[in-house]
Amino acid sequence: MLYLIGLGLDKNDLSFKSYEAIKKCKKVYLETYTSIMPYKTKELEKLIKKKIVEADRGQIENRAEEMIKEAKKLRIALLVSGDPLSATTHIDLIMRAKKAGIKTGIIHAPSILTAVAETGLQLYKFGKTTSIPKFQQNFEPESFYDIMLENLKIQAHTLLLLDIGLDVKEALSYIKKISEKRNDSIKEKIFVVCSEVGTEKSSFKVGKIDELLKEKEESKLPACIILPSSLHFLEAEMLGIKP
Repeated sequence: MLYLIGLGLDKNDLSFKSYEAIKKCKKVYLETYTSIMPYKTKELEKLIKKKIVEADRGQIENRAEEMIKEAKKLRIALLVSGDPLSATTHIDLIMRAKKAGIKTGIIHAPSILTAVAETGLQLYKFGKTTSIPKFQQNFEPESFYDIMLENLKIQAHTLLLLDIGLDVKEALSYIKKISEKRNDSIKEKIFVVCSEVGTEKSSFKVGKIDELLKEKEESKLPACIILPSSLHFLEAEMLGIKP
């Protein structure tokens, strides 16, 4: 059997259901791709009382067949930050397992995709979620920006996730740079920056890009950026701005 188990966003998010499933497993993998892992590996090993095999997303993809073969004989668990079905890689793994006749178990957990509701923005008003990649020399993609514009056209909010190694201020500077390049008004719109999402220290700041770039306090992981579209009066009240 193959379990996909979400670790959530905070150290206290591991559920009793998850813990009981892990106890039954002979081998435990931990996906280390994400930068918002709520546990250090040794800390998690101590908690679940089992040895963990670390693997980044590329290794998970490459070792999928190996994991499926193991799951034919043993109970295997793949631990994932946030919710286990937030990534298409994991959907593919489930499909492969089912084709091989292997039973799968999914244990959900808090995800940044839903935790952003703490801002007061209504989840059903969000459009397509996108990720901002870390720019490299000769690699400055603008597809995430186009998705923002598409969402605005249908009056939908945009959740912007951050690539590994990319901090909030750097991501905001990318948006500003593209806005200036295209000579549009995006840089003058109100953004929401979420810090330590899903934890006891979660907070959010609201403002235009230049205002947010001047903030002295750095946003801590898990972090994300939201570009709100048209606001319901309750959303505006929660954000502390006029609709």
